[in-house]
Parts: sequence; C-alpha cells; structure tokens
Amino acid sequence: MTAQPAAAAARATVYGYPRQGPDRELKKAVEGYWKGRVTADALRETAAELRRSNWRQLADAGVHEVPTGDFSYYDHVLDTSVMVGAIPGRHRAAVGADALDGYFAMARGTQDVAPLEMTKWFDTNYHYLVPELGPDTVFTADSTRQVTELKEALALGLAARPVLVGPVTYLLLAKPAPGVAADFEPLTLLDRLLPVYAEVLADLRAAGAEWVQLDEPALVQDRTPAELNAAGRAYRDLGGLTDRPQLLVASYFDRLGDALPVLAKAPVEGLALDFTDSAAANLDALAAVGGLPGKRLVAGVVNGRNIWINDLEKSLSTLGTLLGLAGQVDVAASCSLLHVPLDAAAERDIDPQILRWLAFARQKTAEIVTLARGLSEGTGAVSAELAANRADLASRARSPITRDPAVRARAAAVTDADGRRSQPYAERTAAQRAHLGLPLLPTTTIGSFPQTTELRTARADLRAGRIDTAGYERRIENEIRDVLAFQEKAGIDVLVHGEPERNDMVQYFAEQLTGYLATQHGWVQSYGTRYVRPPVLAGDISRPHPMTVRWTAYANSLTERPVKGMLTGPVTMLAWSFVRDDQPLGDTARQVALALRDEVDDLEAAGTSVIQVDEPALRETLPLRAADRPAYLDWATEAFRLTTAGVRPDTQIHTHMCYAEFGDIVQAIDDLDADVISLEAARSHMQVARELAAHGYPREAGPGVYDIHSPRVPSTEEAAALLRKGLEAIPAERLWVNPDCGLKTRAWPETRASLENLVAAARTVRAELV
Repeated sequence: MTAQPAAAAARATVYGYPRQGPDRELKKAVEGYWKGRVTADALRETAAELRRSNWRQLADAGVHEVPTGDFSYYDHVLDTSVMVGAIPGRHRAAVGADALDGYFAMARGTQDVAPLEMTKWFDTNYHYLVPELGPDTVFTADSTRQVTELKEALALGLAARPVLVGPVTYLLLAKPAPGVAADFEPLTLLDRLLPVYAEVLADLRAAGAEWVQLDEPALVQDRTPAELNAAGRAYRDLGGLTDRPQLLVASYFDRLGDALPVLAKAPVEGLALDFTDSAAANLDALAAVGGLPGKRLVAGVVNGRNIWINDLEKSLSTLGTLLGLAGQVDVAASCSLLHVPLDAAAERDIDPQILRWLAFARQKTAEIVTLARGLSEGTGAVSAELAANRADLASRARSPITRDPAVRARAAAVTDADGRRSQPYAERTAAQRAHLGLPLLPTTTIGSFPQTTELRTARADLRAGRIDTAGYERRIENEIRDVLAFQEKAGIDVLVHGEPERNDMVQYFAEQLTGYLATQHGWVQSYGTRYVRPPVLAGDISRPHPMTVRWTAYANSLTERPVKGMLTGPVTMLAWSFVRDDQPLGDTARQVALALRDEVDDLEAAGTSVIQVDEPALRETLPLRAADRPAYLDWATEAFRLTTAGVRPDTQIHTHMCYAEFGDIVQAIDDLDADVISLEAARSHMQVARELAAHGYPREAGPGVYDIHSPRVPSTEEAAALLRKGLEAIPAERLWVNPDCGLKTRAWPETRASLENLVAAARTVRAELV
C-alpha cells in the first residue's frame, strides 16, 4: 500500500519507558539508599539523570513528544496515591517525618507497620501497590513530582506530555482500607477525587503542559453500566474545565468495548487506543462510533509487551485506515515500554540473525518513528526500512528453530487420559497422608531460600572461569546442606533444597529447554527493585535432559523428612517469558507441559514424594474480558494436569500462586487437580482462604502467614492470628502453614527469625486444637 500524507504530519510518541537504566542504576541507587550507603540527594540525582537520559534517547531517535511522570522510584500507582493524598493512616507519621522514607514504608512496610497490598497490574507481571480507601478518605492534591519532572523535560527543549493514572482506573484498582466494610466501593469517591485531578491539571498547565495523558486501562475490562456512567461523568467534568491542558485519555492491553463510545463523545481532545492482538477490534469499533472527527488519535500499533519486530507494512495499512477516522493520527506502542527490556543491541550472545527478529524499547521506538514517517510522507520515504523488515520477518518464518517435527507429533498425540490422575483426590489423599506421616497444620516453605552474595559470586565465577564445575557444585552442595540443617532445626515438616543453583524460576528452566533464548541484559521491572530477565520463547520446546533431579535427590539423601521437588509450571513458563506470536498460546503450553511431565516423572522415579509445580501466573494471564476466559482456562488447566497427572496416587502434587486476585478463578484452581495449593494471603488478611471456602474447595491449602515482600519479621502471635483466620475458612486437617512466596529476595537474618516464628505459630495453634 502507499500511504497518503495526513493533513498534519503524524507524530511519534510513547506512553512510558523502562526506568532502570542500562545497568539497573536505579535498582542499585534505591537499594543503596535503603542500606544507608546512598544519600537521598544522591538517589534523587541518579533518578534525574536516568530521566534525562531516557528523554534524550527518545528525542534523538525522532520521538516528537516524550512522556513525563512515568518514572518511579517504586511504583506509579503508589505515586498516584501520593499525588492525591491517599496516605493510609498507619503511614501518615512516617510520610510527615520524611516523604521519601514514608514512601518506601508504604511500599515495603517497616518492622512495626505493614505495607500496602501488592498485586499484578492487569494481565502483566508488573506489580502495583493497591490504594487503600474508605468513606472517610480525604483527597488533597500534591503535584510536586509531576510538575518537577515536566519542567525537567521542558528545560531540555523537549515537547513533553505528563502521564497520570486516570481517576476512574485509580479508584477501580483501589480496595477498602483495613477496618472498612468489605462491600465499600472506592468508585463512590469519584466526585471527591475529581477536584484534586482538576487542581493537578491546572498546576501542569501552569508549568507548561500542552497535553496531559490520563491512563484508563481499567476500562478495557468488562464494566457495569454504573462504572461506565462514572467514566462518562469523570471526563465530562474534567473536559469541561477551563484551566487545563488538552487531554489525551489512553487505554491499552485490550479492546475498549462499551467504554469506547463513552470516551469518544467525552469533551476531551484525544484518545490513545491499542490496535494490537485482541485490541485490534478497536479499529472496527472506532469506525462504528463515527471515529474521532477533529480529535487526536494516538494509535498503538507496535506491541509494547512483546519483543518481536513489528510487521511494518501491516501496521502502515492499519494506520492508513485510521487516517479517515480522526482529525490527527499519531503513532505509538500499544502501552508503556516499561514491559520490555531496554536495548536488544546490548545482547552479545544471541545469533545476529535471530537478534534481527527482536525489538526491545529502543528498537520499538525506532519502529514507531519509521511508521510515523511512513504515514506522513508515504511508504517511499521508508522503503529501505520496509525492505529490511520484510527480510527479517521472512527469515524468522522459515527458520528451523521454530519447528521441531518430533515435538509437534508428540503434542498432537496427547489424549484426555494423559491429563487425568489414576485416582480421584478423595482416594489418593489417604495414600499421601499414610505415606508422608505429617502432623496437623504441616509447615513448609514455597521453595527458594535467600540468594546470597556468595551464591551469585559462585555463578559469576563459574561463568568467568575462575572456578571449575566441580568447585561450583561443591559450593551448591554446601548451601543445600546448610539450608536443610536450618529447616530441620527450625522444625519445618516438608523441606526444600533452597534452589541455590537457580538464577530465576523461569530462566533456570528456559536455559535447559530447547526452543528458548536467554538474554544477558533483558531486564524488566517486576516490582520495586525486583527485575527479571524473561527468556525468549522462539521455537518448539523439548527437554534434552533432567533439570532438577540431581539437586533434589542430593537433598533427599541428607534427611529423613520429605523434600519437595520444585518446578515452574507451563503457564508461568509462558507468562514470564516473551512468547512466540506465530502460534496459539495453548499449543506452546502443551509443548512446555510435556517437557515438564518428563521432569516430574524423573523426580518421582528418583524418590521424590512431594512435587510442587508453581503456577503464580495462572490468574495473571487470565484475559481481561470475560468472554475470552473459558478458552484460556481450558488450555491452561489442561497444561497443568498434563504436567502432573502421570505420578502415583501417593505422590503429593503441590502448586503455588501469589500476588493476584484469585476469587474469580477458584473453579480453575479446583480444575488443576493439585493435592495442595499455597497462596499469598498475608497482606490481604486471608481473603483467599475465605474465597476458597465460599467455593467449597475440597483440597488442602496453605494461605500464607508471612509476607515475604517486606523486610519486617512477623511475630509468632501475628502469624498465629493469621493462621486462626485461615482456620475459620479451612478445616485444620486441610490447612498448611507457609510463607506467601519464595524467600529468594530476603536476607538470612530475617528469614531465620520469620520461619522460626512461623513454626512456633503452627505449634501454638496445634496445641489449641488438641
């Protein structure tokens, strides 16, 4: 196609950019501040320099309008809570004494004060801090950070657009504060919140903002008429203000559905819409409402959540269609580039041909700029870029990496019987209890123990050749012995080997499976200062050799107590990777499940009686629209059962999930047919236990009594109190005692104290039950 020039030149922009810096400078500065090695002024200067560097990179690449306000020390939703003055009562003294320390106290807690609850940002692996609101919440505007960052960008001579979480999404993400009735709806506070947003908008206009972006991704979910009416009212009120910049309301991650006509007729100057994957339906829906005549449309045609190169000709075709539907069409990624790594050019260990298939944030920025130029000047202006793109797409499509006939034949031969245990749960649970001989309220951990500096150094020494494989393995054996000895002394009932050999719960397996690619610098923020390197799922998946059997068997040889084998489940292996986009996810999940099934079978053959297959991403990957969920849950639960169903009845299968809202997938949790599930529950005060009980969940469960994402040590009584809450919902004979999640990110002193208190709490409550 030959694109016709738009009435006004298309502009390139992005909604947000990776925060960490090329060498994770932000992580190092923040953690240094927590440890007292970095001053507050030094932390602020590091952050300011990272912002300046990001803006310069974007401008140098040809981006016409850079985002501000997307940068955060910890989380942008927490920043919004600060902006609107929604500080929980228990944190007000800390915030009043020192704003920065109080901010981190809300994020991480202190020994005396619990942090805000943390959960997943829609269907991504990014975590946000959940606002706590109640009928007595008083909002007050504090636009200091937003104004400061805007002025920083303007001082560099750049066109800048502040980005804020929109008021409707902010309230829909919030929960009732502790002590507030569970049926309180934060959205009822909208009329109280809008004047605060009006004040912030006025401040930004006074500081020089021409446009402000208000992100409303919650509107791509199924919304009630009352919620849609609230959105319409919010943007009628904000659009009706006289002292404000122009407003760009942004949605992403899916199609807008019924919210599109609401926003299209609102008195705002522009909309930003996602046109990738399932959100491609936005194009027909936009045409159906008559488009956006006279308004700005920012078209998200470059996938901001995956790392494959864009099909530039296909995107230009979409953009050409959109030209007739809006007064001005600009080009962007589908969402913030926060969800992809910074720069593929930094990768040195990936085959150069394969590297040409990958686009991280900088490469996506270049694609956006190319598309904006092609839309404005016609395809002839970008003919060289289009030719190179066609060649790269063709190279990937014909590569033998992407297809393994043996893997595909095995997956095609799977039957329903392959996904069913040989006995129903009611029969096999008796066999497991007789075999394991565990006490009432058995204690365990989720799998990982602290990853010490010594362990990381050992892995670095092995890679650098400073130690040989035998020397590295001796260090791992020593760590496993120490971890087991501590657990036995502490009185934990079902042990783990601590996973000292593992760099990451997905990457470790990906590096041993065919079809995956590992990156060296592909860091993506998961939460706060926690960054992960999602592997790239590029081709068909198989397991050439056992991955965990050696170390699990070694641990079993050191103790008489059961030691869990630890695996990452198929859905999480997909969700925390950058998945291939050239076949259905369910097909890829089946391949991964078959590879993991081989590992489960080998663990059992080596004498492992308890095997945990973690699926923390099962809820995270749930489609945002209810209509899309049944198909997803069908293949997701099938993949788990295919992984685990081949074991004997007396082998106990565990799974684990954390930091998500589980209430709407309890049936799917049941359908996994696991024997035991452990779940995050400490920050949410055992909410998930009540949800399991309401569903009539018949299996064993361990709702967490120790919040591992905070450095604070829960007391014995605190853990016992949570355990008693759990017993209100789950019978003692089916209740386990465990932390919320793995202990990899914690230090040893707090881990020892917390687990000792956890065991003491279990003993205390056991005694009460006798």
